[in-house]
Amino acid sequence: MLAEIPAAIIKESPKKTEELKRLHGDKESMRCIRAIILLTLCGIAILSTSRAIPEGPYTVIEVHDGATISGTVKWSGEPVKPLSVPITKDIDVCDPQKAKSRDLERIIVGPAGGVENTVVYLVDVTRGKAMDLPETRRLLDQKSCRYVPHVSLVQADTEFRLKSSDPILHTIHMEGAADFNLPFPFQNQFIARTLHKPGIIDLKCNAGHVWMSGIVLVVRHPYYAVTDGHGDFELTNVPPGEYQIAAWHESWKVAREEPVLDVGSQKMTKRLFFGDPITIQKKVEVKASAKATVNFQLSAP
Repeated sequence: MLAEIPAAIIKESPKKTEELKRLHGDKESMRCIRAIILLTLCGIAILSTSRAIPEGPYTVIEVHDGATISGTVKWSGEPVKPLSVPITKDIDVCDPQKAKSRDLERIIVGPAGGVENTVVYLVDVTRGKAMDLPETRRLLDQKSCRYVPHVSLVQADTEFRLKSSDPILHTIHMEGAADFNLPFPFQNQFIARTLHKPGIIDLKCNAGHVWMSGIVLVVRHPYYAVTDGHGDFELTNVPPGEYQIAAWHESWKVAREEPVLDVGSQKMTKRLFFGDPITIQKKVEVKASAKATVNFQLSAP
């Protein structure tokens, strides 16, 4: 994996020289600067671990001669092992296949190496097409004690609709750009919440189903895509120009395990917590009515 150098330092490296010298000394600062220049000149992607996806205002325009950006996110290096935990509650509903454990879906790599559930988006785009996020990404279902989809995309200042197909108690705990605790005591019950603040929301079940986790990205523009089972993505009707394009993936590295309360049974259980997500950024230029290809690689730290 590439060294984690904040994108802001890359962008403003000439301005940071004196600050680096002051903070780290001449020898250390010059080593950092040389690394920054080398990475920039070689066009190598820069990784960061920001949990936020900051966005400014966005204006809808009529896009003429729109372009398409597509590509694939691939796994590189040693094969990654899926992370699973035992299914310990409501087994008849949560484990219909009698598997006894559940993949946490934090990292899914297909047979050809494509990485599923990576979010690819244009950074700081301010003008473009109208919102057209997929309906399937704007409605969350709790089905067999899983969040479907695992990654949701919701336009800021609009409703996020949630339901439960399971005939048991679920309680969604939302934390991040929005904070809610939403109980679902009844099957096929719908609840809606308006999400105003752009950013990332972590989803967890507080009703003892500690393997349940999901991500919601609240966004202000439509140039977002979630990679499929082959690791493929596509952004359409992009205004011609130069952009930064990013691939964002939630962390699959376990940071710690903590006791948590099952609100249903009022007993303590344990849940895994994970490290910061990974963001890779690259430059891309798209021309009128043309197609551009950008590929990304993820690997173990």
